Amino acid sequence: MSENGKRRVVTERHLPRRSVLKAGGLAVAASAAGLGTPAVAAATESAESADRAGRRCYDTIIVGAGLAGLTAARELRRKGRRVLILEARNRIGGRAWTDRFNDYEIERGGAWLDPLQPHVWRETSRYNLKIIADAGPERVLMPTPDGFKEFDPVTAYTRQGELFTPFFDGAEDYFPKPYNPFAREDLITPLDRLSLRDRLDQLGYPPEDEMRMTGTTGMYGGPTARGSLLQLAQWWALAGWNYTGFSGVNTFRIERGTAALADAILADGKPDLKLESPVDSVTEKNGRVRVTTRCAISYSAPEVIMAVPVNIWKTITFTPGLPQAHREASRQGYGVPRQRKLWLDLASPADRFIAEAPEDYPFTIMGRLNENAPVVAFTIDTSVNFNDHAEVEAAVRQIIPSASLRSYTVCDWQAEEFSLGGPAYRQPFQLTQLHRAINESSGKVKFCGDDLALGWCGYMDGAIESGLRVAGSPTLSPTPGSTVNTYGRAVPHADRTVYRSLVPL
Repeated sequence: MSENGKRRVVTERHLPRRSVLKAGGLAVAASAAGLGTPAVAAATESAESADRAGRRCYDTIIVGAGLAGLTAARELRRKGRRVLILEARNRIGGRAWTDRFNDYEIERGGAWLDPLQPHVWRETSRYNLKIIADAGPERVLMPTPDGFKEFDPVTAYTRQGELFTPFFDGAEDYFPKPYNPFAREDLITPLDRLSLRDRLDQLGYPPEDEMRMTGTTGMYGGPTARGSLLQLAQWWALAGWNYTGFSGVNTFRIERGTAALADAILADGKPDLKLESPVDSVTEKNGRVRVTTRCAISYSAPEVIMAVPVNIWKTITFTPGLPQAHREASRQGYGVPRQRKLWLDLASPADRFIAEAPEDYPFTIMGRLNENAPVVAFTIDTSVNFNDHAEVEAAVRQIIPSASLRSYTVCDWQAEEFSLGGPAYRQPFQLTQLHRAINESSGKVKFCGDDLALGWCGYMDGAIESGLRVAGSPTLSPTPGSTVNTYGRAVPHADRTVYRSLVPL
């Protein structure tokens, strides 16, 4: 506490608040999961007390306060470990970031979850976080050779199911145990060379059908030619090897936002926390690991857990150097490089809708899923200047000619220096040649994050799973597709067959 009784958040120094995420000149507001929460204040005050006492020696140092790092910290604290988390940003949560736009709560990163995702679902039950379901669309716009046409949701997604089911033909054989992606290594090894583009070419869909597919394959693969078939096929398997499960994931969300989950895990674990503490180097010597920040402040411990995106590893100096697989994974990149997430305040249309477009359009998917909510949109386009209001409005009008854009905000994780990419999505060959190896420790340095999940890679569930594994805690491997209420809560009512998911994180 400061002398006037107000909580004070401690950082290494008062670094300039980065406003790297902008939209048309509107600076991003402070995160709801950031500086003002009691859990964050308590954790940072504890770290300050440790510094004042000259104690910069811990049992474990965790780099990164995303869901993976927070989960690992909580589990280690339960085992009696002294844990310090070093977080580069001025908030916790990583790529799960609850914020506000035009007085509406938004998620700039991870948003949705599902009972098919057992780890995150169990966490929301553990902390009694209320789950709500999006209302979903009243109509769907789909591309055709003659322009976009309107369909009712059931008709639109029944057809999508007919197209996607053969796309994943054989997945039940090569992913019989989806939480163990290497169970049939003999089958996945020859398939791991295939991109999403390769699979589309194999199927030879007519142009009208293929353009309906590439809104999905382009968005996840970022673009289709980059993304691995096996990544999407594993999600298909995790969802029960059927379109109903695959399309329904991301229907549900936490009423108070992902910030509530991050804060609850932090408050439960009570590790020390240092915000605005980007790490410069990690040095292992004489049985200990020294972590030094950009401000040249060092902390040491017998072990370090790197809970930052794979893309970030290449920006940190490791001594001794990382193994070849780790260096190669970071060089290639795991996070989708071109994906941006926008929230649009449209004067029109004002109804609930979803519009999907081929990947060569500025937006591959956009939609309003709740009354009076802004429209969420995703893009992998690199030709549009998303800082220019007129260009963004013109991009929207390519799909909805009558659209009128009042304001918007954009999140570009590729441009964010502590992410350098969007949600994890593997490229061809990365599962069989890199994924298992980069989950292994490098000396006393361990790794976790949604990038490294064995199950829902690229989702919040995968982050939590990875955090549990690195801390030596049990993970869950339920029957794929099961929505039995094993994890302590009833599933809110929602028609999960009506609309497909809106991109993971």
